[in-house]
Amino acid sequence: MGAVEARLFAQEGCKVAIGDLREDEGQKVEAEINETGGECIYLHLDVTDEASWQAAIAATVAKFGKLNILVNNAGIYRTERVEETSVELWDQVMEINSKGVFLGTKHAIPELRKAGGGSVINISSTAGLVGSNMSAAYSASKGAVRLFTKATAIQYAKDGIRANSVHPGIIQTDMTAALLADPDHYQDRLDRTPLGRIGRPEDVAYGALFLASDESSFMTGSELVIDGGRTAM
Repeated sequence: MGAVEARLFAQEGCKVAIGDLREDEGQKVEAEINETGGECIYLHLDVTDEASWQAAIAATVAKFGKLNILVNNAGIYRTERVEETSVELWDQVMEINSKGVFLGTKHAIPELRKAGGGSVINISSTAGLVGSNMSAAYSASKGAVRLFTKATAIQYAKDGIRANSVHPGIIQTDMTAALLADPDHYQDRLDRTPLGRIGRPEDVAYGALFLASDESSFMTGSELVIDGGRTAM
């Protein structure tokens, strides 16, 4: 999903820095964007490591001169229920899904302030809004992202920095591929989605683009739900 977001932002004229541990995939997206007339750099980024974030943001500003937008997109999905969740699994999910958002936001804020303000977009989940029968750590981590986003919005509004969370429902990505490969689970998700289809990465990317743009200039501390109507039921 991050790659789709990066391509869309570049198409709309953004200079894009993408961060990931998967160098081959990151460099491929970088090349695709640059070959089609965009501007993109790939940076090796471990979202759980503070020094890695500091280096990535410094490299972005060195390349492009300033930072206006941060999209915290990294995440992992685990389906273990409470009693099945080990301490190690809990910590891993929290490190990536919650701590990663905290660190990225913490170190982006000074550069956003220098730029005169900007937009922080945190990818949460509908699992951060309602309870889940399938997950414990994942739901907790995404709920943390939701409220951390609100805290950020309140604390930095006077700096012209907006922060909003995006809450996708089921989206067809590499992260959900194994889950959706089960025909029963796939049908269950369809049955519980009023619009009657699985979401696409583009559905989320356009939501993030809106939150990055001036068209959403009066939105901060908000939740943008992109779930085909599932949480309306």
